[in-house]
Amino acid sequence: MGKTKLLNRFMGICFSLEEQQRQRLRQQQQPSSRGNGAPVISDNLDSPGMKTASGSQVTPKNVTPVPPKKNVNDLRQNPGYSNVDIFTYNEMKLATKFFRPDYILGEGGFGVVYKGVIDENVRPGYKTTFVAIKELNRGGYQGDREWLAEVNYLGQLRHSNLVKLIGYCCEDEHRILVYEYMESGSLEKHLLRRVGCMLTWSRRMKIALDAAKGLAFLHGAERPVIYRDFKTSNILLNADFSAKLSDFGLAKDGPMGDQTHVSTRVMGTYGYAAPEYVMTGHLTARSDVYGFGVVLLEMLLGRRAVDKSRPSREHNLVEWARPLLNNNKKVLRILDPRLEGQYTARTAMKVAGLAYQCLSQNPKGRPVMSDVVALLETVQSQGAEEEMLQSGGGVVTLYEVPKRSSHNSGDKKRNQSGFSGSTEGESRRRNKPGNGRSKSEPPADREPCDFRNSSSNLENDEKSVSARK
Repeated sequence: MGKTKLLNRFMGICFSLEEQQRQRLRQQQQPSSRGNGAPVISDNLDSPGMKTASGSQVTPKNVTPVPPKKNVNDLRQNPGYSNVDIFTYNEMKLATKFFRPDYILGEGGFGVVYKGVIDENVRPGYKTTFVAIKELNRGGYQGDREWLAEVNYLGQLRHSNLVKLIGYCCEDEHRILVYEYMESGSLEKHLLRRVGCMLTWSRRMKIALDAAKGLAFLHGAERPVIYRDFKTSNILLNADFSAKLSDFGLAKDGPMGDQTHVSTRVMGTYGYAAPEYVMTGHLTARSDVYGFGVVLLEMLLGRRAVDKSRPSREHNLVEWARPLLNNNKKVLRILDPRLEGQYTARTAMKVAGLAYQCLSQNPKGRPVMSDVVALLETVQSQGAEEEMLQSGGGVVTLYEVPKRSSHNSGDKKRNQSGFSGSTEGESRRRNKPGNGRSKSEPPADREPCDFRNSSSNLENDEKSVSARK
C-alpha cells in the first residue's frame, strides 16, 4: 500500500512539473541564426521509419520511408510527403471563415481546433472536404517539436484507425495542422455524458477494437511507434462511430534490435501513464498497452481514470477497480449500470479479464496489442452470434449443447481473460433451462439508442477534438 502511495505522489509531482519542463524547452528552442531564422530543435526527432499501409492491416507494406524533417526549416525546404497538402495561412482563414468563434470544436493548452471546409473557394479545383483545423498557440504547451512530430508520423502513416492528416501550414510563425473531420467528436465526451444517448455495450466494444487495431498497427511497424498518450480524449469518432487515434505530438520511435526500451523524459497524462514509465522513463510498447487497459476500464465502468469527486479510495480508477476485475460477482456489480441488460456475464468477464491483464504492474505480464485485437474480435463475433440467437428464434443453432459430466461441477473459476477459452461451468450456465436469457442479456423488445438521430447535438457540445488536457 505504501508503495502505491509513493508511486502516486511521484506521478503527481512528475506531471505537475510537465508545464514547467515544456516552458524551459521552448526557451531552448528560440530562433537560431541558421537558415532563415526558423526555430531549430536542439534534439533531432527520431525517424518514424514507418511503412505505409491501407485498410485495417496490422503489418505495413514495404515501401521506402521518407526521411523525417528535423526542424521546420527542413520541412519548408523539403516537404517530401506527397499525400499531404501544404496550405497558405490565407487559405486557412478562408476555410474557417476567418477563424470564426462559432466554428470552434475544442481548445486546450495546444491552441484551438476549428471546423472548416476546403473547396473551390479556398483553392481552385479542390474537392469539397470537411476538415478539423488545429492552430497551434505559440505560447501554449505544444512547441515546434510536437507539431513537427505529428507531421512526420501522420505524413507517412495511413491506416483506417488513425486520423488522416490532410495537410499543414507553417507560413511565418503560424503552425497549423489540417485533419479529416470526425463528426462525432471524442470518446471522452460520449462516454461520460449523463443525459441523452449513451454508448451501448456493443458500440463500446467496437470502439475498443478499433483503437486496439490502431495501436497494433503502430507497434507492428518495422520501426515500432509508441503512441505515448492513449486516452479517451485522443480517440475520435466519425459519423458511423468508427474510432481513430489522433494527436501524435508525443509519439516516439520504439526500441530496435537488442534494445529493450527507449529512455525519454516522462510525458503524458496522469492516470493513463504506465507506472514503470513514470518511475524510470523507460518506454516500451507495453506502456501503450497499460494506457489501453485504463481506457478499457473507463468504458466498462463509465468512470473517469481520475475523479476527485468520488470517495477518496475511488479517486484513482485503476487502483480501486483492478483488484475487483478477476472476481465474478464483484466485477458485475461495478460495471456501468447504464449497460445493464446489454451483455452476457461470460462476455463481461472476458473483457474485464483483458483489462486486468493490460493493467498488470509488470510490463511482461501485459498482452501485446495483436493479441488484444484477436480477443476483442472474438468478443465482437460472439456478440453478433448472441444477437442472432435472440432475434432468430430456433431457426439457427450457433452453439452445441455440451455433454454433461459428473466431474465438472468443480470448475467454477478459470482464467477470465478469454485467452484460454470458455469454461465448462460457463457452458452450463449458457444452456441452463429457463427463459433462454441470462440475467444480463437484453430483453427482445429493447431498442438501442440511435446516435444518428442525435448527430445535430454532437457538434454543438464537442469540446475535446484532438485536445491534450
